[in-house]
Amino acid sequence: MVTRFAPSPTGRLHLGHAWSAWQAFRFARDCGGRFLLRIEDIDPGRCRDEFVDGIVEDLVWLGLDWDGPVRRQSEHLADYAAALDRLKAMGLAYPCFCTRKAIEAEIAASGNAPHGPDGPIYPGTCRHLTAAERDARMAAEPHAWRLDMAAAVARAGPLTWHDNRAGTIAATPELFGDVVLARKDAPTSYHLAVVHDDALQGVTDIVRGEDLFAATHVHRLLQALLDLPTPRYHHHALVLDAEGKRLAKRDRGATIADLRVTGADPRGIIAGLEARVADPILQMTAGEPPDREGA
Repeated sequence: MVTRFAPSPTGRLHLGHAWSAWQAFRFARDCGGRFLLRIEDIDPGRCRDEFVDGIVEDLVWLGLDWDGPVRRQSEHLADYAAALDRLKAMGLAYPCFCTRKAIEAEIAASGNAPHGPDGPIYPGTCRHLTAAERDARMAAEPHAWRLDMAAAVARAGPLTWHDNRAGTIAATPELFGDVVLARKDAPTSYHLAVVHDDALQGVTDIVRGEDLFAATHVHRLLQALLDLPTPRYHHHALVLDAEGKRLAKRDRGATIADLRVTGADPRGIIAGLEARVADPILQMTAGEPPDREGA
């Protein structure tokens, strides 16, 4: 068994991160498996080295350790570019020149734009450009790359994935529309990079918050298209604040660094979280090996 904790260094870790990291760590250790730390720092505008150092300090203070070197995604951008090239070769990716403002304007003009788990779905403006138009604009304009979702779903066929609490799920990635595979400022996106790295690092069990449950539909599709294995998924309950809202990095007072300054006991923090967020993941056993066929 291999689990991982994969934060983005865009701020200090908070109690929600501590809960997710602890669950992945304890699950691996209780099952005699390996626990990995990965830094998902593909966003050049928001990621900071000082936050990477803070993540390591906080995890060590909480009593967590990990196996093997820490993988930083920013050091492996060529890997994700190669994965994107495979999708391009299949005819499943197309360049998108739209700005966020232009997309919002087109959605507003449509009057009744369809919505997915992340909000309004991209209307597919650039999907309809001719090859000549794409080539001419690519030479002069910055562009992202999007997945042609309809073509990708047709190629992959029906897919399923398994979550510890929800059971077997029929994948419905089409609800997201043509998701971004590579941004204008980076040769990848969260969806593409996380799927690539989980397979590369041999992650068998993904333990993460239920806020990422819906994203698994897209990840399952990319796994099938790229012939990658499908891990088991364990989406746990989130740590909420006093108003019932999920914690965010902007919330002061709830970061691990703040708690360290107050002299908090890391063992007490973990015990408090276990009492506060009851979750069946902590009672799981390793179970059957995951599907390693990829589709």
